[in-house]
Amino acid sequence: MRSVETVLALVVVATVVAAFAKRLRIPAPALLVVAGLVVGLLPGVPPVRVTPDVVSLVVLPPLLYAASEDLPWRDLRAVWRPVTIVAGTAAAPSAGAQLLRAIGEFAVLAGGGALAGGVIAAGAVIVRGRTTDPVLETVVALVTPYAAYVLAEMLRVSGVTAVIVAGLILGTQLQRVTNAQTRLQLHSVYQTVIFLLESVVFSLIGLELPTLIRALSQTGQQWPLEALAITGTLIATRVLWVFPLSAITQWRRGARRPSWQVPAVMSWAGTRGVVPLAAALSIPLTTETGAPLPERDLVLVLATAVIAISLIVQGLTLEPLVRFAGISRPAADTRHEETIARLRLAEAGLARLDEIAGAEAAPDVVIDRLRRSLQNRIGRTRARMRESADPASTGAAERDIRHDLIAVENAELNRLYENGTISDATRRRLQRSLDLEATGLGDARD
Repeated sequence: MRSVETVLALVVVATVVAAFAKRLRIPAPALLVVAGLVVGLLPGVPPVRVTPDVVSLVVLPPLLYAASEDLPWRDLRAVWRPVTIVAGTAAAPSAGAQLLRAIGEFAVLAGGGALAGGVIAAGAVIVRGRTTDPVLETVVALVTPYAAYVLAEMLRVSGVTAVIVAGLILGTQLQRVTNAQTRLQLHSVYQTVIFLLESVVFSLIGLELPTLIRALSQTGQQWPLEALAITGTLIATRVLWVFPLSAITQWRRGARRPSWQVPAVMSWAGTRGVVPLAAALSIPLTTETGAPLPERDLVLVLATAVIAISLIVQGLTLEPLVRFAGISRPAADTRHEETIARLRLAEAGLARLDEIAGAEAAPDVVIDRLRRSLQNRIGRTRARMRESADPASTGAAERDIRHDLIAVENAELNRLYENGTISDATRRRLQRSLDLEATGLGDARD
């Protein structure tokens, strides 16, 4: 019961810390570690030890799955060569008599994990493609990473690879197997799950640090110097890798003098987060013989220190570096790109509607109503384009008025529900429509 109370308390603390982190512009994970450390130093707080099995089974799969599902295939194809080279160099230290064995073990673990992840992804695609229930589909999406991990572990292959492959496959099929309502719901659910898991992991390691540090101090371990050395090595390795590779790429594209801006930002952007920390926490407590695993506490402390340093030092200085390098993309450009895309989408829909009207495949009243809706959307989009070009245009005024109208509609919707005119189900459906419309307009406070 004490463990459940601890987790609930950590969730509350994490929520408060995350809110302050946004206001202070401090990386929330670093602040969570500090908060957990402060709580762990309070008198009366019992020592905390995180069970590796719980971390590896409960925490790692959804974190890996969410990250891999969001990874665009276009970006992955663009970097497959450097990734392959990195994988090859990682195996280089095993050159000699351990090399063939290492290659064989890697092929079995990675290949078997990929196969297990593919099987689970195929099953998930079939199930999600045959259901229209958002709740059931959300459950399937939440269970998928755990199913991939458990199947791989049962086959004694890489569970991490299985989860990543399942996420990559389902990420490419998301538009085909889900509808708009389910995608919105899944996004909200997964963001909540990831926030809770990250909060608990960072807070737990903060709580566990006092115990670990006290144990290391008794052995005279110079872990702060070791943490700084590891961090410096990671940054230097990234710089020594990214700059030459970027120069080669630019030379192949015909550049006479390679630029430093992009590789500098890429080198400095290598902050560490919850996944390596969760991986460190999942290290077993004992060896196969049952003896305590040597130096496990040192690995946890070093991993936490390196992650904290990268989040604070690199995380807080990355934005100024991007501005200094002059490669940051203005927010106005991003908004203009989105506006253009919205216009093209509406125009494509209108063109298809004209084809349907020409084939007389729908009643005229339906065609006219849909055409007015698309034309209104095109008009609003073009008004937004004029607004971005001329802030004094009527676009901003129109948006403010529409926000005001939606507020009035919300009030009327609540009134109809309170006096019994409509049911709760009807109120929820209409409320969702109004919320989606307001979201499309942007924040009224912008």
